[in-house]
Amino acid sequence: MREIILETAGVRSVIRCGAGAFEKFAPEIDGKVFVVTDTNVYRIYGGLIERTFKGAPVKVIPAGEKSKNGRRLFDILKAMAEADLKRNSRVVAIGGGVVGDIAGLAASLYMRGVRLVQIPTTLLSQVDSSVGGKTAIDFCNIKNLVGTFYQPQEVIVDPTFLKTLPAREIRCGLGEIIKYAALDKDIYSKLSGAENIKDLKFLGDITADCIGHKARVVTADEHDLNGTRKTLNLGHTTGHALELYFGGKSHGEFVLIGMYYEMYIARKLGVGGGEYFEKLTSLIGQVIKVPAYADLQGAVAAAGHDKKNESERITLIVPEREGRSAEITVGRDEYLKYLTECAKELGAGV
Repeated sequence: MREIILETAGVRSVIRCGAGAFEKFAPEIDGKVFVVTDTNVYRIYGGLIERTFKGAPVKVIPAGEKSKNGRRLFDILKAMAEADLKRNSRVVAIGGGVVGDIAGLAASLYMRGVRLVQIPTTLLSQVDSSVGGKTAIDFCNIKNLVGTFYQPQEVIVDPTFLKTLPAREIRCGLGEIIKYAALDKDIYSKLSGAENIKDLKFLGDITADCIGHKARVVTADEHDLNGTRKTLNLGHTTGHALELYFGGKSHGEFVLIGMYYEMYIARKLGVGGGEYFEKLTSLIGQVIKVPAYADLQGAVAAAGHDKKNESERITLIVPEREGRSAEITVGRDEYLKYLTECAKELGAGV
């Protein structure tokens, strides 16, 4: 069992990682508990949730990204009010990134903030989204446009939940793990030297390493003000844009696709390359076959709305060398040109 502390000016967030963490720590959550989960998680773990949080109200939302909307947010807030939650109550989010994002946002808004516990059940949410305090819903067809920074008081990361995940969800989480490998030299070394990057015991161990990296970044730049936290968006600008425009794959898969296309752009601009990029490309290839997209104008328009952009140019966070990333900017026409070139190399239009 590993314990990681994420300490900011306002909150001390305790993150406990390891097999059996749920059984050991979830029953110890004190105060009045209000659980938010989704239909997929409740179908598998409903009995466990009911036994662990005896008598606690449980709000079950439909599984999937489409639940990250204003109507569903206010459904949760209404249920919290009907449960007569107080400022010292606990909102416990049990599920993947969608549940964590919307339950965290609800917790930050209700009575201007009630205590939050994240219990992530997918590899993606365990390795990344449950830690760091970003909460959000999608709005006006823009991912995570409306949200807050709101740190959980506690995060319980138990790799036991990974046993019931479909292969696609493992691929999704590996997208974020490979992103961390591009940011952290030690994680890169461990991942590139692994015999089987999909082994559940290995994933449980490296997840804690990724959380440790994120905790250090968030401690240094909780609210994305000095540029440090922006590094965590490596691969995300193009990944989010392609996800919004094309769909059909998981968020983590789109992070890897975004990394691949953005590494192509980085090489064209003289940033990174060589054996390091070849190894990252090999890791991506172990998880997903990168699609050769055609008609990329819509994705370029979506990338133009990315929160990292501070002008008409598009900002990308790309690998540079082991343990170091770089920020580059490109004009929209140039961005479209390079994406199209990369897609053609992958086979689009051939």
